Amino acid sequence: MAKTKVAVTLDSDLLAEVDTLVQEDRYANRSQAIEAAVREQLIRVKRTRLADACAQLDPEAERALAEEGMGSDTDSWPEY
Repeated sequence: MAKTKVAVTLDSDLLAEVDTLVQEDRYANRSQAIEAAVREQLIRVKRTRLADACAQLDPEAERALAEEGMGSDTDSWPEY
C-alpha cells in the first residue's frame, strides 16, 4: 500500500510517550507507532458507530413500534 508523508503536531508529553514505545522496541520508529495508533482509533470508531446510533433512539418510541399490532392478532401466528 502506498504511503503519504504528513506533518503532525503533538504535545511534547505525548511525543515523549511515543518515543518511549520506540525505545522499548515496540515500534521501529515514530511513524509506525503513530500509524498503529491512528489505525486502532479508526477501528474503534467504526465499531462504535452502531452503538452511537442506537443511543440516539427514543426507547419509548421504539417500544411502541415493536408492540404495534401485538394485541389481538396473536391467534393468527403460526405454532413453533
